[in-house]
Amino acid sequence: MKKTDAIAVFGTGSDVGKSIVNAALCRSLADRGVGVAPFKSQNMSNNSGITPEGLEMGRAQIVQAQAARIVPHVDMNPVLLKPTGEMGCQVVLNGRAFANATALDYHRKKELYFKESCLAYDRLKSRYDLVVMEGAGSCAEVNLMPSDIVNFPMAAHAKAPVILVADIHRGGVFGQIVGTLACLPDAFRDMVKGFIINRFRGDITLFRDGIEWIEKQTGKPVFGVLPWYSHFRIDAEDSVEIECCPSITALDRKKPAIGVIRLPHISNFTDFHTLASIDGIELAFVDRPGDLSVFKAVIIPGSKNTRADMDWLRSSCWEESIQTHVKNQGCLLGICGGYQMLGTAIEDPQGLEGDPGTTRGLGLLPVKTILQAPKTTTLSAFEWDTIPGEGYEIHMGETQRTAGSAFFTLISRNQQPCTDFDGCIADNGQVAGTYMHGLFDTPLILKKWLNMAGIKDIDLSNVPSKEQNYAQLKDHFERYVNLGQLLDATGVRAGRQISA
Repeated sequence: MKKTDAIAVFGTGSDVGKSIVNAALCRSLADRGVGVAPFKSQNMSNNSGITPEGLEMGRAQIVQAQAARIVPHVDMNPVLLKPTGEMGCQVVLNGRAFANATALDYHRKKELYFKESCLAYDRLKSRYDLVVMEGAGSCAEVNLMPSDIVNFPMAAHAKAPVILVADIHRGGVFGQIVGTLACLPDAFRDMVKGFIINRFRGDITLFRDGIEWIEKQTGKPVFGVLPWYSHFRIDAEDSVEIECCPSITALDRKKPAIGVIRLPHISNFTDFHTLASIDGIELAFVDRPGDLSVFKAVIIPGSKNTRADMDWLRSSCWEESIQTHVKNQGCLLGICGGYQMLGTAIEDPQGLEGDPGTTRGLGLLPVKTILQAPKTTTLSAFEWDTIPGEGYEIHMGETQRTAGSAFFTLISRNQQPCTDFDGCIADNGQVAGTYMHGLFDTPLILKKWLNMAGIKDIDLSNVPSKEQNYAQLKDHFERYVNLGQLLDATGVRAGRQISA
């Protein structure tokens, strides 16, 4: 069979498991000696990360690069759309903020974005044996096909065979698969080589007749059925995963609890994956104000539209709940946009987040923020009272501290030494803010912050590392997917000869 330089992983809908299957393929192939890299031409997500060059890209492709044991590069995600509201988004092109656009503005420049995506893919292909491409949403959105730059047009450019992922948990898996194929023109349908069914619960042997029906109806194989998993955690692209956290009423009152305010424009929610993985702590995302006394600590997370989310906190009566939490000696932490909201004011003279103007903050930290370009995007190393940590910064503007004390001492940004400070801790020691995403991923930093929040004697030894999670993902994938059949059907003979 002819060698292929790429595989495309498409879905029957959003959040069906494309990113996870892509990451699993990257790890499995990398461990078989293939030089493999992930790729998604266009991402739409406020969950992003930073490359070693200080460029911004989607978190899903960073995860997939880590799974492939390679360094993330913006060629893996040349176009990133970061929604700022119902109708607009920030366009990040090749790692840098390029434009603020409405949906119509973006569609008018689709040719430019597709050209840049093809160039990025070609560069990536020249450096690796195989590229594992990811689609977006449903690959069969008939009304969007003429302007699609992520799914079949990109696969056609790469001459990539397609694996279609469906989600049995949401129901209608037969309709998902057969209906998707029915919506595709013949040329695209022929590119689909088989299926992976995700999120199965129960006895898989009872689904054998279902597999047989799908294969008979489509003439294409089901490569595997992946059971639901909860024993490992992989960073997700979509914020729908925060639905998995318990509500306030479902919290185990025997454990200390941490509440994260679910902002309308929440970003970088993966900051809290480590907290969610700790057996001795309960984590809940909350979207309605009320009595916060159940929480040892409350966190205001990052936001893609800080001023709008600050207005939402005020109009929905969150401000009163937050102020009461602090008066009752509760710990409060703001990260990135949340840090800006804790200050006295957020000034936006250039109208970067809407109409120019100033929004009053919560006034709980002696800081003031001025939103201005260019965007800060750095991988940062820091210290907290001599304890070293690593994280990343993604924010517009600068925050000036007029009192209190600095949270972190910065050691380097994008591998360049620096002498700077980040964040602020109020004199009462209860309220703190930082621009540092990923701060909980350093165990000693996490432990020190938990102590600050009054959460002590928590065992962190069982919190799995990212490498442990990737290893478990690979084992899960290879146990339930016939990788040899998948490789034969897609013609993967990248680099050296490989076997399942």
